[in-house]
Amino acid sequence: MLKIECRQGDITRQTDIDAVVNAANAQLRPGGGVAGALHRAAGPELDAACRSLAPIQPGQAVITPAFALPNRYVIHCLGPVYGVDEPSDELLAACYRNAMALAEAHRLASLAFPALSTGAFGYPMAEAARIALTTVTEAGRQCVHLRRVRFVLFDAATAELHQRLLDELTASP
Repeated sequence: MLKIECRQGDITRQTDIDAVVNAANAQLRPGGGVAGALHRAAGPELDAACRSLAPIQPGQAVITPAFALPNRYVIHCLGPVYGVDEPSDELLAACYRNAMALAEAHRLASLAFPALSTGAFGYPMAEAARIALTTVTEAGRQCVHLRRVRFVLFDAATAELHQRLLDELTASP
């Protein structure tokens, strides 16, 4: 049974998680937001490891070692730019499914996601959270190795929104 957690925090400091997910750009380069924070914390080796894997397409996920991060791996996902990459809901769901599939393929027990596509890519937070939580819940039913997914969210309001939607999604009928 997959356990899903929602908490406010710093995705670069998830010491009890096997892999963290990077809200990547198509070229897998350091940038702002989550990508910048993960690249800074991992060190220059992460950028070097990403170069041969780029470019990636919206919805795609690739995996690298985590280098100086306290995790084994970084899974890089390119979320859709809201209003540009269509169908945005399907592409966003694909990010979560593909990241979980990579975690399963590498026999990882735990994975931490940020709120993909909600920063510079402009996805409305409530809609993105609903897609993320629904997709992770559904995909989790097929997971053998993955036991825990944590959403690591930038601020308290975002963490509370995710928790409320998760509670609604998992409430007994």
